[in-house]
Amino acid sequence: MDALNLAFFHWIHAGSHPTPWVLSVAVAFALWGSWLAAGIVVVALWRQRADRAYLCIVAAAAGVTSLIAHTIATGLNVPRPFAAGLGQAYIEHASRGSLPSTHAAVMFMVALAFMLRPSLRRIGVPLLALAAATGWARVYVGVHFPLDIVAGLLLGAVVAGAIAIARWLFLFFVPRTGRASADSPATSSLWRHS
Repeated sequence: MDALNLAFFHWIHAGSHPTPWVLSVAVAFALWGSWLAAGIVVVALWRQRADRAYLCIVAAAAGVTSLIAHTIATGLNVPRPFAAGLGQAYIEHASRGSLPSTHAAVMFMVALAFMLRPSLRRIGVPLLALAAATGWARVYVGVHFPLDIVAGLLLGAVVAGAIAIARWLFLFFVPRTGRASADSPATSSLWRHS
């Protein structure tokens, strides 16, 4: 796996003589891709009134995903490519553990959570593309290995899957136990809206 990870890193990374315009695009995505995604989520919160409760859950899950990713990366302490002397870093970055990528974990989790909600899928598609572009960019500028991005994607998918399972359990049990009316505003806006 290490050989494949290194091979993909050397194939994607900018190297010592990057094409200037590609490097500029990569730096922009690496630094600002997550902020653009956050802006899209804020606009969705403002415009998608019926989905606000769900979007608040997704935002909270993004925070949890970030904490999990940081905890795993600190525990594993896998050096970043530039810290290991395997490539140049084209943006400023601390050399702390890189596996999994927190950017990838959070961005993919949010995008996948949007994709799981029919009313948010049209926003989820660009979020997914933005997450992929940011992942590529962070490898290109030398602050992550491809495996870091894949691990972030997997962590994001697990958290998004947990949201989907929680929704299913909510829909399955709540109407039957009588704890909340299936037609209550909380139920319809949180889980039922599609």
